[in-house]
Amino acid sequence: MTEAAEAGAGEGVERRVRVVLVDDHRMFRTGVQAEIGRTETTGVEVVGEAADVDQAVTVITATRPEVVLLDVHLPGGGGVEVLRRCASLMAAAEDPVRFLALSVSDAAEDVIGVIRGGARGYVTKTITGTDLVDSIFRVQEGDAVFSPRLAGFVLDAFASTDAPPVDEDLDRLTQREREVLRLIARGYAYKEIAKQLFISVKTVESHVSAVLRKLQLSNRHELTRWATARRLV
Repeated sequence: MTEAAEAGAGEGVERRVRVVLVDDHRMFRTGVQAEIGRTETTGVEVVGEAADVDQAVTVITATRPEVVLLDVHLPGGGGVEVLRRCASLMAAAEDPVRFLALSVSDAAEDVIGVIRGGARGYVTKTITGTDLVDSIFRVQEGDAVFSPRLAGFVLDAFASTDAPPVDEDLDRLTQREREVLRLIARGYAYKEIAKQLFISVKTVESHVSAVLRKLQLSNRHELTRWATARRLV
C-alpha cells in the first residue's frame, strides 16, 4: 500500500477521491473495483462504471467524479471520444474532472492520442493496485502520471513537429477509424475486426470506406502501405 493509502487507513481515510471506471470488460472493472475500491483502506470511492462511450459520458456527467480511469479502446469511438465529449468538464474552473488512461495498450499512438485529448496520464494494466491508487491521487492533485517508458512517447511527440500526432492526414480519422486502420494493416479480415471491436461487419466496412475516402486511397493494400510508412502497424 502507498503512504497515501496507509495514511488514509490509519486516520479514518484522511483523503478521498471519487472515481468512475470506464472499460468495456466487466470482469476487469470488477477486479479493479475489488482492488482499489475498499474506500476505508484506500480512500478511493468508485461512484460509477461504464462499458462504452455513451455510458461513460452519461455516468461522468451525472456523478462528476474527480478522476476517471479510462480505457483507450471502447465501443462507440474510444477513449478519445469520451475526452472530446467531456471537454467542458475537464475545463471547469471549479472541481474539474481529470482523466487517467488505464489500458492494455502501450502503443505510442494510443498514449499520445489520449494525452492530446486532455488525459492527465497513462498507465498500463500491468500496474499494481498500490501504484494505481497512488496514480489516482496524483492525478487528482493535478500531476501528470505515466507508466515507465510511456512518458518518452509524449516528450518525443511534442518535441517534434513531424511526429505522428500532428500528422494532418491521421488527424482526419476518428479514434475508431484509427483502430480499424491498424487492424486492416495487420491483415485482419473484416469478421475478425468486427469480433475484436464488438461491432458489426457492416460497421467495419463503413469505417474502412470512410478511412479510404479521408486518406484518398483506393484499397486496403494502399492503406496497409500508408499505415506501415507511418509505423502504425
